[in-house]
Order: sequence, then structure tokens, then C-alpha cells
Amino acid sequence: MTFWTPSERPEWVRAINAGEIAPIAEEVALPLTRTSLIEEAMARQGGDSGSGRPSASQTLAGFDHPDFPAEPAFESLERFLAALEEEARLSPMGRWITRRFLLRLLEVRLQLMAYLERDPGVQEEQIRAPLFVAGAPRTGTTILHALLASDHRHRVPEGWELLRPVPPPSPDPLEFAADARIALADRELVLPQTVVSGLLSIHEYGGRKPKECLSAMSFAFQSEEFTTRYAIPSFEGWLEASDKGAAYRMHRLVLQILQRRSAHRAWVLKSPVHLHELTTLFEIYPDARVAITHRDPLTLIASLTSLIANLRWVHSDTVDVTSIAESQLRRYRASFDRLVDWSDEGELPTRQIHHSHFADFREAPIETVRALYARFGMEWSSAAETEMRAALVENPSNRHGEHVYSRDDLGGDPARLRRDFARYQTRFDVPSDT
Repeated sequence: MTFWTPSERPEWVRAINAGEIAPIAEEVALPLTRTSLIEEAMARQGGDSGSGRPSASQTLAGFDHPDFPAEPAFESLERFLAALEEEARLSPMGRWITRRFLLRLLEVRLQLMAYLERDPGVQEEQIRAPLFVAGAPRTGTTILHALLASDHRHRVPEGWELLRPVPPPSPDPLEFAADARIALADRELVLPQTVVSGLLSIHEYGGRKPKECLSAMSFAFQSEEFTTRYAIPSFEGWLEASDKGAAYRMHRLVLQILQRRSAHRAWVLKSPVHLHELTTLFEIYPDARVAITHRDPLTLIASLTSLIANLRWVHSDTVDVTSIAESQLRRYRASFDRLVDWSDEGELPTRQIHHSHFADFREAPIETVRALYARFGMEWSSAAETEMRAALVENPSNRHGEHVYSRDDLGGDPARLRRDFARYQTRFDVPSDT
């Protein structure tokens, strides 16, 4: 018996899933295949072979670049599409959202490669000493990211920028705020919150909200954005074992394009996915600074299980909470053990890493961030502190209601589960919640 239960869906969602809205039903019936999606994406962008159907060479050329080869990305896409059809059990609503998501990824990939062709010098843009918030989910990463974002000296990518980075945004604040891409991104990001009412209390999404790095990695079709939304164990296993270099290089390209027209400000970035890939992150960003947040593993995985269950409920009528919990327990056992190994064996640049705990943010958020600044030699200012205190007032943690979850969803013997994480908790002095 699990604690999590699916929320009641709005009437309009039930109507879509029942096939009662004809235009959407017609779109839902379209195939999710590499060829059909690529052809539609190219048509939307004006690509054509002259006969109305792109040839194989033209298709590859549109998405290809020597530094960002299309074929490996398409191989990953095909794996993902196969897993969607065979494992994800998409509802009509989920299939409709997914098709639009995939078309946007393909359209923007075309735009990225076309921009790179027009402006090859963009790859010379220096992403200097970016600061990554890289703790596990539900450990205080969102509040830390928000506080760092409130410091006007920092550059934090907004949702619309990572979803639609081409062309580079205007450096003029008024033009930036009026960009038409904001509304496009807002509709995509807010939609799941209207399908599942419980999502907003867990995490708020929006076109002008700070956005996580995995959205940029999705243009390489190597992203936990896929495995979080869908139950696709075959793709999940492949993704975990794959080399993420291409995804991180794509991430860097997106940042280079975003800053192309702007004066340099220090990038502040965030995604729990970085915890699993720290050595790759430092390979792509050798001067990166990384803030790792910690929390009782059983608490964070219970909270994460609830989040993933709600995201999957957006896309499917079948959500296996037990399977989600088992997958996340396995994943974080391995990642936390790897973090201990990397730390003990000198695989990570220790001076470029800062550790903090979830409880620190709850008890003394400003002091905790100030300690991070001191660790990395960043200048603290009264203006930054004022901005951070204002951010705390404007964004209370439970403004959209309380996120209710339970460790009961983890299953198994709590004492045994606790032993699985003892090494990590001892190494980083992570207390257990009572």
C-alpha cells in the first residue's frame, strides 16, 4: 500500500483522454516516429527538399554540425521514442503534450545548428567560473538557486531562455521582458500544473522562473527530463550508463548563445543531474564552482518519488509509485557512494566545491549563502543581502500549499534502507530526520 494517490483531473483533461475533443484527438493519432517528427519540425521551420519531403542527407544536414553530430543524437531520440511506445503507456493527454515537447526540441535543435552556421564565433564565448547548484532534488537546491539569482550580479537562465535560446536575448531589459518567446515557454511549462493540481505545491514552473540545466541538455536527447516524466526503464538504464559529454557540450553552447549579446555576468546554474556527472561537468567547465546540498536521503527520495509520480500522472493513467521509489533508491545509493569515492580519491577539485545542508537553509538561509560566498571568494554586499531577504519574503516555501509525501512509498525495511546510505551520511555529516 503506497501513500501517494493521483489527484482528480479537471473535466477538460478527462474529455481529452476520452477522445471527445476532435482536433486534439487527430493530433494524438499521429505517429511518434523519428521520420514523422523530423519532417514536421523541418516543415515548421521552412525546410523542404523541393518535393515536399526532405531527403535523408538534407535531414541530417539541418540538424548536424561537426561539433554536434546529429546521428548520435538521433540514435538517442530513437531509443527514447521506442521506450515511449513500448513502456510509457501514454494517455491521449500525455501523448499530445509529448508530441509538442518533441517538436519543440527538434525545431530548436535546427535553430541552434543554423545559428552556429551563421555565427561560428559564438563557440569562442567564455563561460567563466560558472556556479552550479548540484545537490540532490528536494535538498534546498531551489531556495539556494533563488537566493543566488536575486543577486543582480548573477546571470540565471529563465525558463524561456533554456526552452528557446535562439536568437540571443536582447541585453535591453525592456526588450528582454517583452520577448514573445516568454509566452510560448510559459504555456508549455505551466500546462502540466493545470493537468495535475498537486504539482504547484512541489515545484513552480514558468517562462520567467529560473530553469534547470537539463532543459538545455535535452537538445542532445540525453536528459533526465525524459526519465522523470515517463516510465521508460530501458531508456533510463541506457541514459545512466551513457557518456554525457555531448549533453554538456550542448549545454555550454546554449549558454554561449544566450550571452552572445550581453555583457558578462557570472552564470548561476542548477540541476540535481550534475550530482551524478560531476567529473563530466568539470571536464567541460574546468573552472566551475559547485554547491552541493545535503539532506536525509530517505526524506529526499520520498519527496522526489512524489514529484516524479505527479509528473508521470500528467502523461499516463498508470503510475507505479513502488517502481519509482525503487529506481530512485538505486540511483542515489550509487550516486552518493560515487560522491564519497570521488571525494576520498581526489577525483574532484575540492577547493571548487562547497557543501551545505537542508537544515541550514531552513534555520539561517542568509548566513548559509554568505558562507558559500566566502568559500568561493565571492564579494558579499549589503545590496545582495537586501535582495536575498526580499526574495525570501516574496517567495515563502509553502505559498502554493504544502507538499505532502511519506516514506511509506519507499517500501522495504527502514533500517535496511538507512544502512544503504550510512557511508554517505557519515562522510558528509548528513543527519537523519526523526
